[in-house]
Amino acid sequence: MTKADMSKGMSTDINRNLLILVGAVALLLSLWITAREPGVYAANPAWMALIPLLLVGGWFAMSRLTALGELAEGLGKRLLNLAVPALFAAILIALWQMIVTGFAVPSVLLPAPSTIGHTFITQLGTLLTDFRQTWLKAVLAGWLIGCLSGFGVALLIDRSPFLQKGLLPIGNIMSSIPIVGIAPVMVMWFGFDWQSKAAVVVVMTFFPMLVNTLAGLQASDNLHLNLLHTYAGNRRQTLWYAQLPAALPFIFNALKINSTLALIGAIVAEFFGTPIVGMGFRISTEVGRMNMDMVWATILVAALAGSISYGLLVLLERRLTFWHPSTRSAG
Repeated sequence: MTKADMSKGMSTDINRNLLILVGAVALLLSLWITAREPGVYAANPAWMALIPLLLVGGWFAMSRLTALGELAEGLGKRLLNLAVPALFAAILIALWQMIVTGFAVPSVLLPAPSTIGHTFITQLGTLLTDFRQTWLKAVLAGWLIGCLSGFGVALLIDRSPFLQKGLLPIGNIMSSIPIVGIAPVMVMWFGFDWQSKAAVVVVMTFFPMLVNTLAGLQASDNLHLNLLHTYAGNRRQTLWYAQLPAALPFIFNALKINSTLALIGAIVAEFFGTPIVGMGFRISTEVGRMNMDMVWATILVAALAGSISYGLLVLLERRLTFWHPSTRSAG
């Protein structure tokens, strides 16, 4: 069988399984639209037959998309690689909606995705205001300061074993201190505005960047270092042409880790004192009001912000480390 025949057969199987999945989702949506009140499905348990249909159809569809993605090239390969996680997320959301609505789960315990989406749209202005306060001020400022300072200190102590032995144990100690122990201290030092949250983020992101950068600088190829030494390369040339290129994967690893740590740290820090705005403030306030729809909408904003920032860092990493074996194999 030729490669073209195999591709054609796979395409046929994919279309068949996608039709099954679309039919299941369409049936689910029709039941959701007609059954307005929670618990209506409970009177007719036939809706539970949709669960295995959705799971089996989704599994076959994703497996076929994965197989087709291995044969595709260029833009088609990228689109198919994106289609698999998108389809997986759609299946999870559909199951979430179906189970919460079918078993009449109270919204205080777990709101339905449709309810969260409605709150997200209607309260978009408030959510954007909280996002600007938390992410654009505290997270971004703290992440930049923490990562740049950690990178700079790593460059300074790279050739000093004495400073490394002194700072790295401190880094381990600071990493073991919980956020709930650091945040109140920073609020007392820097006040209730975003500066105290940025300080928490700096503490959380400084040492991961320091440790990863040091590991990267020390992971340089001895062959490259010896070649530069043969040509009488100075410290700046050795750093620029050998050490920093070798450290780039480690640095981006720290940047990606810190992008999630920074958001978590800023949100938790806002629980201990903040102006009447911010994502952490919104979560703590709405939990007290039992308004879980708004809590989950805020969590959705945090998840989107974290995912987008992580994805942008991955794209930048692939641009700058295209020569690295891990990047070549991933592409």
